[in-house]
Amino acid sequence: MGSRKPAMKYAVHYEPGNRQLAALVCACSAICCASLFYVATRYPEFHIAFYSGWLLSAVLTTLSFASLSWLFAVARFSPGYLVGFYLYIMMLGFLWLNAFAPLQYNHLLSGISAAVSAVAFLLPALLILSPVSQIYALSIRSVDRLLIAIVLVAIATIAAGARYNFKLVGLDDIYQFRGELAFPTALNYAIGIVSSALLPFAYACFALRSQFWRAGFVILLMLLFYPITLSKMSLFAPAWIIGLTIASGMFGSRATVVLSILVPVSLGVALLSLHTSGLLTSSVAPGYFGLVNFRMIAIPSLAMEYYNHFFATHQLTYFCQIRLLGPLLGCPYNEPLAVVMSKYYDAGGSFNASLFATEGIASLGPVFAPLAAFVCGLIIAIANRMSTGLPNRFVLLSGGVLGQAFLNIPFTTTLLSQGAALTFLLWYLMPRDMFKLEPEDQHLGR
Repeated sequence: MGSRKPAMKYAVHYEPGNRQLAALVCACSAICCASLFYVATRYPEFHIAFYSGWLLSAVLTTLSFASLSWLFAVARFSPGYLVGFYLYIMMLGFLWLNAFAPLQYNHLLSGISAAVSAVAFLLPALLILSPVSQIYALSIRSVDRLLIAIVLVAIATIAAGARYNFKLVGLDDIYQFRGELAFPTALNYAIGIVSSALLPFAYACFALRSQFWRAGFVILLMLLFYPITLSKMSLFAPAWIIGLTIASGMFGSRATVVLSILVPVSLGVALLSLHTSGLLTSSVAPGYFGLVNFRMIAIPSLAMEYYNHFFATHQLTYFCQIRLLGPLLGCPYNEPLAVVMSKYYDAGGSFNASLFATEGIASLGPVFAPLAAFVCGLIIAIANRMSTGLPNRFVLLSGGVLGQAFLNIPFTTTLLSQGAALTFLLWYLMPRDMFKLEPEDQHLGR
């Protein structure tokens, strides 16, 4: 913990496996575009279209943008790698949808803005990894006490939430009840922070120290948030984090991030292809495709289209959607943007969107949206610096749920309401000698 400030270093490097990783990223990009073709044929009511005459333009546009995939082949793993890849896939999907979009707005300007915004975010988020001096670090005993406190807080939060709502309902029925949920503000924050940040952090600590019974108990606590919140993220977060644990142990953290999109999307495309050809008659295929390929992958990209269309003719927010700034700035919208967009497009549920749509398009418009993306990328770069010295798998597992949150929820909301900022702080405070370093960590000097 010397006082000397570490020199800036960058994450670009070459190591065995980079070519294979580049091939995985390219395959993921291609399968996601193929998935959007099927989405257009099944969900035209969501203003998603496909015209064969515009296919060449869409292919050229997405191929040009996909040239950014080399960044993920040469960049080291970091929180920015996790968040950046998910947002890269989302933006690739938007550029594909933008080529066919039936909604009327300036498609050329929106496409250029989206591509520049992605670059402005990815460069700092992927490439800045200089370590920050650790002024204070928790002892291992203090971490153990912290983990006990997290579990107790989680139990208390679940008990408090269950007093307001506890319903075991199917995914098709959650929207009938979710609109009726009304938690106190403090409890709302507690639910988001505990389920998205604290419990995954505790799970990562237990799992990487081979304390599997404790890790399993944390997974059970995470699952108990579903009947309280009726959120798909709460339902699938336990399976998601277990999948990341298994895959990262087999393939490494970078490949796991790519595979976490490639494998489920490929399965959805394969199942729906078999169903469409009549080789598979079960309703499982359309159900899986709708949940994964449409809801998980297409919806975040579609949100960019909706926000571009809506704010082409409506007043910008200039960040007034941020709860702390709204009373100071005055806001032209009396409801959260997620509700405004859902009502305007009759999308069902709350239509949340990522930083590119909210902090970007809604707040500043397409011309200045890249500025907001760049600032968000710098904040993620700070998280990179605060996590240096920790094993890649620990960062991946403790931040795995937050990676999905950044894909679907505004940046500031994820930082505060979902606890991402708290996770960044915990990364900084963690003792670097708590875990055994794995081979993929050695080149980072960890």
